[in-house]
Amino acid sequence: MSILMLTYFYYRFDTLKLGKLVGEDKFGNQYYENNYYFFGRNRWVEYSEKVHLDYDASQIPAEWFGWLHYRTDLPPHKDPTRPKYPWMLEHKENLSGTKDGYVPYSTTRPKIEAWVPPKSKKKCFR
Repeated sequence: MSILMLTYFYYRFDTLKLGKLVGEDKFGNQYYENNYYFFGRNRWVEYSEKVHLDYDASQIPAEWFGWLHYRTDLPPHKDPTRPKYPWMLEHKENLSGTKDGYVPYSTTRPKIEAWVPPKSKKKCFR
């Protein structure tokens, strides 16, 4: 790796780690493992280039979440016993705080209303 590539990598992820690529999900996130690191720090994800610096943990699908948090030692693509039922929905990231986030509509009056200061009547003296 060149020094520019390492600098860019450090800029994006705030760390420099070496590890074996375990797999990639359908969103482009790459999952790595290095057992020479401490337990709890030896599995990590590198988020897709599409999100650049706007990444968060809700962009990880449930099957990879389980592998990252040691619920299973087998990655999703190597686990034949993992259920895939027709009623299971596709993974979507949490959109709160974005323009696509859910905003409930309320028809009831709020119990607390903002205070509006009264306007004073100014008297003109002639």
